[in-house]
Amino acid sequence: MVKGIEKFGIPVVHMCTVVPISLTVGANRIVPTVAIPHPLGNPNLDAQEELALRKRLVDKALHALETEVEEQTVFE
Repeated sequence: MVKGIEKFGIPVVHMCTVVPISLTVGANRIVPTVAIPHPLGNPNLDAQEELALRKRLVDKALHALETEVEEQTVFE
């Protein structure tokens, strides 16, 4: 689906827990996330730490959207 959307000129960020799968499906902008059961959070953190974690991941995804890429790029 990521590649299909990008064919129309809309940049997409694939946030994922398993980067090799994203690379295999051809995602251009990849942001690694936390873990399979909790990709955008960590229930072991207190509320403020988890909010900060989520904000960092969303900020990273927004940065990836703004970045022109020529090939598959993983935003660590």
